[in-house]
Amino acid sequence: MHAPSRPDYVSVHFTGQQTGSYNNGKQWRRQSYWRKWKQLSRLQRSLFLFMLVLLFICGLASYSSVTKQLRGFTVREQETESNILQKPFKPHVLLEPVKQGQDPLLEQLSQRKLSNKRGPPVLLNRLQKKGNASNILSEVKVADIKKEGEEERVISWRGAVIDTVQATDGTKDGENKEDSPGNRNVNQSKVLETERMEAVREAFRHAWKGYKEYAWGHDELRPVSRSYSEWFGLGLTLIDALDTMWILDLKQEFEEAREWVASELTFNKNVDVNLFESTIRILGGLLSTYHLTGDSLFLDKAKDVGSRLMPAFNTQSKIPYSDVNIGKGTAHPPRWTSDSTVAEVTSIQLEFRELSRLTQEPQYQAAVAEVMNQVHKLEGKLDGLVPMFINTNSGQFTHQGIYTLGARADSYYEYLLKQWIQGGKKENQLLEDYLQAIEGVKKNLLQKSSPNGLVFVGELSHGQFSPKMDHLVCFLPGTLALGAHNGLPADHMDLAKELMHTCYQMYVQMETGLSPEIVHFNMHQGSIRDIDVKPADRHNLLRPETVESLFYLYRFTKDRKYQDWGWKILQNFNKYTKVSSGGYTSINNVCDPDYPSPRDKMESFFLGETLKYFYLLFSEDADLINLDKYVFNTEAHPLPIWPPAEPQPL
Repeated sequence: MHAPSRPDYVSVHFTGQQTGSYNNGKQWRRQSYWRKWKQLSRLQRSLFLFMLVLLFICGLASYSSVTKQLRGFTVREQETESNILQKPFKPHVLLEPVKQGQDPLLEQLSQRKLSNKRGPPVLLNRLQKKGNASNILSEVKVADIKKEGEEERVISWRGAVIDTVQATDGTKDGENKEDSPGNRNVNQSKVLETERMEAVREAFRHAWKGYKEYAWGHDELRPVSRSYSEWFGLGLTLIDALDTMWILDLKQEFEEAREWVASELTFNKNVDVNLFESTIRILGGLLSTYHLTGDSLFLDKAKDVGSRLMPAFNTQSKIPYSDVNIGKGTAHPPRWTSDSTVAEVTSIQLEFRELSRLTQEPQYQAAVAEVMNQVHKLEGKLDGLVPMFINTNSGQFTHQGIYTLGARADSYYEYLLKQWIQGGKKENQLLEDYLQAIEGVKKNLLQKSSPNGLVFVGELSHGQFSPKMDHLVCFLPGTLALGAHNGLPADHMDLAKELMHTCYQMYVQMETGLSPEIVHFNMHQGSIRDIDVKPADRHNLLRPETVESLFYLYRFTKDRKYQDWGWKILQNFNKYTKVSSGGYTSINNVCDPDYPSPRDKMESFFLGETLKYFYLLFSEDADLINLDKYVFNTEAHPLPIWPPAEPQPL
């Protein structure tokens, strides 16, 4: 058979627009869909349109429900964050990352002010490197969602953690967190007192934990880097905190510290120490702890260090040098000047006077009394206000014409009053100098800000007024109140209350609720805000002065607003300065709550003063350091007021 023959051509059949053929043209698809729609019956088309409308209505209802749920969740979140007094909470703190090529441990030091409480800048800078401390922390990792009860924390460079816990206030949702005294019954007040005092104890334990683990026996804790720094090499933080632990009834911590003092503390070291800082922190701390405990160990150590500081007074003018080598028994002025600051040489009297009383050795009191006698007679004062510097060779004021109650002069005024109180109110020369100085403050340094009329203490420089006020000046409300309590004019208490309000505003007007080191007040009409802060002054060093004055004002007036103000400040210390691994850190920027920029330094006075004054502020027990029996030195170490019948060594 032969195969059927194949045609010698190809037939191509075009189907045109028949159903089922493929055509990629948009016009053809539109025509095809329309034809299919027209082929549907009227009933089918009606049902299809009805379903579309129904789906649209259901979609609108679902969207409204989801929106309400989201809004409710947001409101609940905000309520949870605002209810800081009902539950502890840990808001996110975003820390400034490390810039490439920079050392994250370098600190940014203000060239204008001292980092320690009061003292010459060189002592501060000996062990610190220059750098930008805003780069301390990096690699910030914040958990977006936490299980219930799990801690939120900010993990930083090398695992250091900033913990933003806030202590509880015990109030319920919807209650006023700042109750007036009339709204608190006895039981509520007692509960509040207990909770707040325990919050301070917990803050101390946390700070002590960091010091014990990373800086034991050393001067200062660096909590972020979990290390330490040395100033004198004498366990400064430990000694400064001894009486705080006793007052807070932290027996275990106190016994640990006492054992170190007994077995490790020695002053037989070839080391230069600052006369003023060593006196107020070490000598004052040991004397205070001896009086509170009756333990002779602390008196023996006080005698040892006190005798080693005496070479500082071997000057031609009897105005002491600032630095002493306690091992060699030599003393000298700072390398850059032969001057001492007036605050340094006139704020060591309480401690040396008490050392003479305890040892019955008059040379200590005689040395410091000579300083006060000379300053009393010197020319260069302005209505009782003193310049900031005094020369150890000539015994005369230097750099005259500048008057401040801030750094380098502040505690001179404090010790005029407190020596008078310590000695039983018999030394009239001290009282006269104090009263004259307060009148000088009123006449030359007191002004009001705009727009809210905050009363503040400025500075005078060669006749020109500057609306600059250091945080250090916030010691003054407490000192004025103490004077009024001891019989001085009643208007001192009025001024104390006005200045106390101003010092509190230095906290609440900052974004973090923490005061900067220095503020400038606006005095021009039409100003928008009362307080301005320059970039170099925005740091907070955990200073005690405002809390100190709050303590005095509450102790004498019993106005609970001072306790409430202090409670808010403590919460903000917990929120912005607490480091989870232990300790609290000073910060660089109180104006930026997202990036406060830790400085990685916990000053000894945070344990020696700040937390102690918080505890005393929240206590209702007037016999817990009775102010008719004790007077605090400028480092918050209580020393006894001398009994009237007891002879005073001279």
